[in-house]
Amino acid sequence: MWIVSLKFVGNKTAILNIYSSIHDFSTSKKTVFTLGTFDGVHVGHIKIIERLLNASSDDEQSLVLTFFPHPRMVLQEESDIKLLNTIEERTKLLEKAGLQNLIIHPFDQAFSRLSAEEFVKNILVDIFNIKKIIIGHDHRFGRNRTANIDDLILYGKEFGFEVEQISAQEIDEVSISSTKIRNALNEGKIALANEYLGYNYLFSGTVIHGKKLGRTIGFPTANLKIEESYKLIPAIGVYAVKCTVGTKTVNGMLNIGTNPTVDGQNTSIEVHLFDFQEDLYDKKITVELIKRIRDEQKFASVDELKQQLHKDKVFAEQLFENE
Repeated sequence: MWIVSLKFVGNKTAILNIYSSIHDFSTSKKTVFTLGTFDGVHVGHIKIIERLLNASSDDEQSLVLTFFPHPRMVLQEESDIKLLNTIEERTKLLEKAGLQNLIIHPFDQAFSRLSAEEFVKNILVDIFNIKKIIIGHDHRFGRNRTANIDDLILYGKEFGFEVEQISAQEIDEVSISSTKIRNALNEGKIALANEYLGYNYLFSGTVIHGKKLGRTIGFPTANLKIEESYKLIPAIGVYAVKCTVGTKTVNGMLNIGTNPTVDGQNTSIEVHLFDFQEDLYDKKITVELIKRIRDEQKFASVDELKQQLHKDKVFAEQLFENE
């Protein structure tokens, strides 16, 4: 167990325990359990977590099993999958949901080869001490995904745990929401993505040295390096954003693109913070996307670019004032 944090859920105090492996977890209490990748931890996922919590009595523990790397990163390396959350972001979002126990298990080829019976007997029963599993009607598990919900129900009868099915409609809502969020972000539709997520889409990066062109026209920018190559970055364009630098929250605007006016070639992520003068090099900035302002454009001159940036800033400042 590598993190213990305290949360208040309704009138209850919930202690969240986060484990880095299935084999680190143990309990004398019965558990109510679900599993999944929970990428995005969006409003559909939260409904499932709430269902899990409502099914857990005071004498039982809620437990979620998720994986990192994402199974498709291991089993379909050529897929180049882009995720809505880093594992750190996913952890924080699940923490806010009020869980008691979260296991982030390292997914690998060996785990994928576990038979259905090994998974049920050795993990669900012997380690998790399971009382109930809440699972999708279409869930498949075990080596080569050969076992289905009917097999799980039979195992439940054999080993004495209950299987509660998540309906096709509920599963579709979760699946559709994830697809819509990714599509919305890829199209720059931030407001729509945030609506499905239930929070502002965000990413974090470390400030690195850039060409320092912004400061020459009065718009110094922090050039961000995103460490996680699997993190989904939204469509090219200019965005109004809220940024967290240390303990400070600062409004700003963000450009994702190639800076075509100055003949840029590579895509960069640059944020201009309003009324902020501190040195940012090597610091981590978390960016929340609020609204897309416009497409990236190639202007006839740097002066025209500067004029447009002033307009963008006025637009963003008015947006934040109206909040």
